[in-house]
Amino acid sequence: MKSRTRFTIAPALAAVSVLAIFLTACSSPNPSPQAAPTTGAPANVTIALDFTPNTNHIGIYVAQAKGYFKDASLKVKILPYSSTPAETLVANKRSDFGFSYSGGTAYARAAGQDVVQVYANISKNQYVLAYRASDTSISSPKDLDGKTYAGFGTPDESAEVSTVIRSDGGKGEFTKAVLDTAAYEAVYAGKADFTIAATTVEVLEAEEIGKPLKYFVPEKFGYPANYSSSIISSNAYLKSNPEVAKRFLRAVQQGYEFAQDNPKEAAAIVVAANKSVLKNPALIEKSAELLASDGYLRNKDGKFGTIDGDQWQRFGDFLFDNKLLAGKDGKQLTQRPDWSTFYTNAFVPGQ
Repeated sequence: MKSRTRFTIAPALAAVSVLAIFLTACSSPNPSPQAAPTTGAPANVTIALDFTPNTNHIGIYVAQAKGYFKDASLKVKILPYSSTPAETLVANKRSDFGFSYSGGTAYARAAGQDVVQVYANISKNQYVLAYRASDTSISSPKDLDGKTYAGFGTPDESAEVSTVIRSDGGKGEFTKAVLDTAAYEAVYAGKADFTIAATTVEVLEAEEIGKPLKYFVPEKFGYPANYSSSIISSNAYLKSNPEVAKRFLRAVQQGYEFAQDNPKEAAAIVVAANKSVLKNPALIEKSAELLASDGYLRNKDGKFGTIDGDQWQRFGDFLFDNKLLAGKDGKQLTQRPDWSTFYTNAFVPGQ
């Protein structure tokens, strides 16, 4: 399963899609990138993208361009986004690592796929419920009752929207239209009332084109925090290649540390590596600057990559309690999973 939403970019409403982040400030001083360990034999590593190259992936492209992978005796191949989800590629040993998100990892692992989160490249959820700023009929989540939601077809969307509305005193009833990449255009044009968006992409872009958006943060209205972007691997790979995995994630962390300290240069690196896809460098730069300034690259303790087990517990329970998880046979899970098996901090540098 690929990332739950798709993000338009460039001046045109239906242009190339990317993904990015919105953030909260962290007062800890920026750590300097540390040298990745170079012990061990040279190794080839693959990592699969979950969508079009974007600022969620910024640390990978920086590590490649700055030679952090090379310094760690690694030759890393970035597998482009395809119709096969990154979770499937990882579980079937077609990629060593991949980009995912909490929901995607949960759905895949519940269904018996060998995937596990190994790094929190983005420290918290980036998605919000967005609506036209000019729509005076909406001022709080309960006003979304009876409105039309432009969605993307992922399993947890309806539960998320209903939870947010009910938390504000509404009934949680709305009309759902699965529009995928046309969702934003539908909201802009008034054909739908609200959607799920990333503030540092759609909100910025909407402002640029003169169609500003307002939004509600789901975590403030009963929806559990989760990782909207993460790096996964498989237990099989980690068991067979523990030292390579550590070297890889150390170099990856260097990349994200560099992006924290040098967002403008890091954005330029991502654009340079993907010139045929990323047609709006200014938007990528704004996104990277928000990543660095508002605390999405580091968690509240100022650390990079550490996965919050309590957060996984709350989010996993939400999915299970809302009957959103299916097993290998495609039938709803009847036994609550052990959420501690869905992630590991064992390979996060500094743990």
